Amino acid sequence: MSMIHEITGDLPRYKKPQRKGRGESSGRGKTCGRGNKGSKARTGTTYKPTYEGGQTEIFRRFPKRGFNNDNFERRFYIVNLAELDIFDDGATVDAAALHEKGLVPDMKLPVKILGDGAIAKKLMVVAGWYTKSAHQKISDAGGTAQNAKGEAFAFPKPKKKFIPREPVKKSKKLEEPAEAAAPAKAEAKPAESPAAEAKPASDVAV
Repeated sequence: MSMIHEITGDLPRYKKPQRKGRGESSGRGKTCGRGNKGSKARTGTTYKPTYEGGQTEIFRRFPKRGFNNDNFERRFYIVNLAELDIFDDGATVDAAALHEKGLVPDMKLPVKILGDGAIAKKLMVVAGWYTKSAHQKISDAGGTAQNAKGEAFAFPKPKKKFIPREPVKKSKKLEEPAEAAAPAKAEAKPAESPAAEAKPASDVAV
């Protein structure tokens, strides 16, 4: 059973356009929805969407914190493998050829080939990046995949996982028994002389 939105989705919209300036009784007469005077009521006036009448815009009032990776993102023009079927067998497919066929708007960004679809022609594809499935399908068809420098494209080696090492435990020195340490200290202590035990004459009270 079809839903009502599926039936009406293919039909055109029968909404009449708003006709302005056709008298006050039309609902859009006199000022035609522009209000009274001011720059917005006159023709040829443009303003920024963020303009707030002269006060500081909200995006400037918010604090800027954190890191945004948008400035460092790698951007590509996307081309699927099925779209390369328009080229002849043995052709060289690079950014200029793709731009000539209308598959990319310009040559400002590098091209990335995705593996959507199949290819049976032997092509020499020159692009900035490939998915693994696209690279495999191009090679299986007898073609070659090259990077932007014209060299054979190779995926980078997978990075090694960082495995934190266990902290090294410091070995505690074996403490000597107290009984064995006492005689050693006694032997090391020099014997006091009898002269040292006697007080000097100056210390004796007269």
